[in-house]
Amino acid sequence: MRTAPTILHLDMDAFFASVEQASKPSLRGKAVVVGGLGPRGVVATCSYEARVFGVHSAMPMGQARRLAPHAAYLVPRFELYRSISEQVMRLLRELSPLVEPLSLDEAFVDLEAGGAAWDAESARLTGTKLRTDIRTVTGLTGSVGLAASKMLAKIASEEAKPDGLVLIPPGTERAMLEPMTVRTLPGVGPATGDHLRRAGITTVGEIAEAGEDELVRLLGKAHGHALYAMALARDERPVVAERETKSVSVEDTYDVDIHDRVRVGVEVGRLADRCVRRLRASGLSGRTIVLKVRRYDFSTLTRSETLRGPTDDPAVVREAAARLLDSVDTTGGVRLLGVGVSGLADYTQEDLFAQAAEERAEERAEEPETEPAEEHRLSPTTERRWPAGHDVRHAQLGHGWVQGSGLGRVTVRFETPYSQVGRVRTFPVDDPELSPADPLPLVAGSEGGEAGQPSSLPVPASLPKSWSGGGGPGATSRP
Repeated sequence: MRTAPTILHLDMDAFFASVEQASKPSLRGKAVVVGGLGPRGVVATCSYEARVFGVHSAMPMGQARRLAPHAAYLVPRFELYRSISEQVMRLLRELSPLVEPLSLDEAFVDLEAGGAAWDAESARLTGTKLRTDIRTVTGLTGSVGLAASKMLAKIASEEAKPDGLVLIPPGTERAMLEPMTVRTLPGVGPATGDHLRRAGITTVGEIAEAGEDELVRLLGKAHGHALYAMALARDERPVVAERETKSVSVEDTYDVDIHDRVRVGVEVGRLADRCVRRLRASGLSGRTIVLKVRRYDFSTLTRSETLRGPTDDPAVVREAAARLLDSVDTTGGVRLLGVGVSGLADYTQEDLFAQAAEERAEERAEEPETEPAEEHRLSPTTERRWPAGHDVRHAQLGHGWVQGSGLGRVTVRFETPYSQVGRVRTFPVDDPELSPADPLPLVAGSEGGEAGQPSSLPVPASLPKSWSGGGGPGATSRP
């Protein structure tokens, strides 16, 4: 392993919820839960204020509502989260060519490869500056771990939360790990943790004492060897720059099963368009179109079709997805639909565009110009969906966000990331002066924003820290 703590792990603090708090002054310091709001929804993430009540990621939304009935429950705004994530990743790439993103809000950085750090002091200074730059650019906070290996850097960033920095000096790793619970180690989930507990092993130190042979007997050869190495703080994994994207996909889970075959077709077309938008945003195209259907009985079917060459044409993807849907029996209802594209490339096959255009022209020539059947039209209220937490603009009152909707009405709070807490008004869902809007930048003074300061997110002072001084604005080393 390295002799200096030059591997950095960044983890943004409660990322989705923090973005929502930064963009909505009325939610700062309040319990916020982001995820699917229907009866089958799950929590994507929640603010630290909501975690006090026991809410956590992947929890069923119904359970979260029972634990924190007064929290704000919001539908995710993934396009906004991706744009902010890219701002953060750009800051990381300025430090090193070796940046390994794990998700929108988490990444490893090899500081030594970029010459940004070579010893403990330079690593600490780099980590502190990074946290300052992230707050300046995005208005958000992130926690940083610094160590001589990826495993230890990730453990350090967990201990630094929220809004802190923890550095583990080389040579102290074994002493630091020994008293920690076995669940601290990567790959030790509830099942493995219970299996070890029944064998009398509850801490990392006890894993090391048990010995490699005993771990292999308990967990199998691969898992036993890996866990023993981690307990001894051995981790030689390098930081791998920008893992290759293998597929792009989108999916929706529906609160009520869809039985209407025409509606299923409309949803598949809409998902295909969303998938292509994400594909194009990544500068990619793909050859294989994949359709995913989860039926009323939880059975999941996957169908795929490989084209002659890669494409990013929404018409081609829509048509392929529709052909795949023809082969799926949706009798009884559909609870989830998804469309994906794999076999990715950074170019397109031009003849596919021509093929799609020719097919559409032939269809227009053969089919009479008729209006769609009345029963297949969506009502105005169905077309105008008002997801909780999403941005809107009123012709007279300006920018706001949806607090909730139902019974033909939508409630909007009019405020921006740079304003004071805004007032609340209720409108008919079909009010012609109300329309969906794009999110505003979180930091004032950036494009589309107003002059001023970045939004400020309070950090809950009541949260305990495992290591003294591990959080807050300062940097801390584990002795």
